[in-house]
Amino acid sequence: MISVSTDRLRMGVMGCADIAWRRTLPAMVADADVQVTAVASRDLRKATAFTDRFGGVPLKGYESMLDRPDVDAVYIPLPALLHAEWIERTLESGKHVLVEKPMTDSQAETSRLLALARSRGLVLLENYMFLHHSQHAAVRKLVADGAIGELRGFAAAFTIPPKPEGDIRYQRDVGGGAFLDFGGYPVRAAVHFLGGDLQVIGAVFRHDQKQDVVMSGSVLLCTPQGVPAQLTFGMEHSYRNDYRLSGSTGRILLDRVFTPPETHLPVLRVERQDHREELVLPADHQFANVIGAFVRSVLHGGDVRPQQEGSLQQAALIERIRQVALHFKV
Repeated sequence: MISVSTDRLRMGVMGCADIAWRRTLPAMVADADVQVTAVASRDLRKATAFTDRFGGVPLKGYESMLDRPDVDAVYIPLPALLHAEWIERTLESGKHVLVEKPMTDSQAETSRLLALARSRGLVLLENYMFLHHSQHAAVRKLVADGAIGELRGFAAAFTIPPKPEGDIRYQRDVGGGAFLDFGGYPVRAAVHFLGGDLQVIGAVFRHDQKQDVVMSGSVLLCTPQGVPAQLTFGMEHSYRNDYRLSGSTGRILLDRVFTPPETHLPVLRVERQDHREELVLPADHQFANVIGAFVRSVLHGGDVRPQQEGSLQQAALIERIRQVALHFKV
């Protein structure tokens, strides 16, 4: 493990994405073990707006981050198809990396970059932040304790209304489209609850012919034991953000599963034939939790191999889904 030179992790930010402004950077600057030292953007005015709010030095151009001695680790919220290049260049400069999902769009690239990080003693972590919310551990415990009998099925959905014209999600050349952006969440949730050995039974993608991106879709997976996972995603719907686990004696339902605010009190519903109850779970801050996990892994050698294995399973599954998906152009 490459050590850092201070007792605080000096973070650089590569890219000025909305998720960084609204959620990740506020959590980062609230962590006593983190110091934001630099923000890089192709537009210096954007970088300056970030540093005026969060601290650090504004930099023009992503490459200007790589040789800075006051940066130990870099957070990368760039568009998806830029991730692989800048993860690799950042690791080769000797800096740890926290990258927004998806890490890459292929299993081979994800595997190669994780191997590069390990060979250099660096931490590389993909930011599927919802996995760090305590509500999912509560669901897993209920299932393990037999609250709904034997697990018979899983379903999850993440859909949003259309975005304004020109939104980056509609730009194919930088990784636009609903599948890599929104579709990854229900897929990762299926891996989380059913394991990584999932078979792709089928997939249907609605593909916008004019903008040449996937707008929405549905996916059917199953475990080796025949437990199905039905997944829905898209950016041409009403807002939906939930999952359901069905068992031999009941089911568990949870809303706001992927993007709950830190003040949100999750309401977990357990339904059986003769029983229905609602459990109000504690609020949790999933962005603060993932920042904390990353910082601990860098400063204190915390083990991120389970999360990295999940990233590999996710990348392989995403690749197989894309291979079998039927595209309907509209």
